[in-house]
Amino acid sequence: MKKNYLLILLCILVSVFAWTIEDQNIVKQFLMFSGDNFFEGKVWTSVTALFVHGDLTHLIGNMFFLYVFGNTLEDVVGAKKTMAVFFFGGISSFLLSLLFYQPDILMIGASAAIFTLTAVVMLTKPLKFSMLFMLPVGLVAIIYFVYNLIAVYYEVGGNVAYASHIIGFILGIPFGMALSPKWARNLLITMALLILYVAVTLALRTFFSFSLPGPF
Repeated sequence: MKKNYLLILLCILVSVFAWTIEDQNIVKQFLMFSGDNFFEGKVWTSVTALFVHGDLTHLIGNMFFLYVFGNTLEDVVGAKKTMAVFFFGGISSFLLSLLFYQPDILMIGASAAIFTLTAVVMLTKPLKFSMLFMLPVGLVAIIYFVYNLIAVYYEVGGNVAYASHIIGFILGIPFGMALSPKWARNLLITMALLILYVAVTLALRTFFSFSLPGPF
């Protein structure tokens, strides 16, 4: 059994456990990550927060990505390196996010760690086709990275730590370079896929905008 499934199971179990706690202040103080918690000595929250998710939608979305990218990377580099990438990316992203967020801002979820995985996969196995996304995984990785860049640029609000996602992705780049001697070629392949994807999308939108009949 892939070790990545253990990460998925932990995310599910810890999240459900956190949801069942009646006093959510306990969860905020002892399971979620924030600058205040960390500097008060609750350093373990940089790990526990990786497995806590806000709601079912948050959990399912992250597990969807973790399944695809975690399994892909484990097939390429093995379980130990995949785990190392996940935890290094997640913990480091939380810590570096303190440069961008106020110390009382609470952060949870495996998103940043998963973004680290996506960057490594992009540089090691970009053409691996995902049946769930119906796209090559390298293309999926760069699309979501660009989406988060746009979200940060336009200061999209909400409860999503977009800056943390970007940090996680950037942290994955040196891992990908170290784990794949063909990382430069794989990066070019990913860029080519992105350009092709944008071109096809624009062409289809243009085609259908001219093809659809106007209002009577």
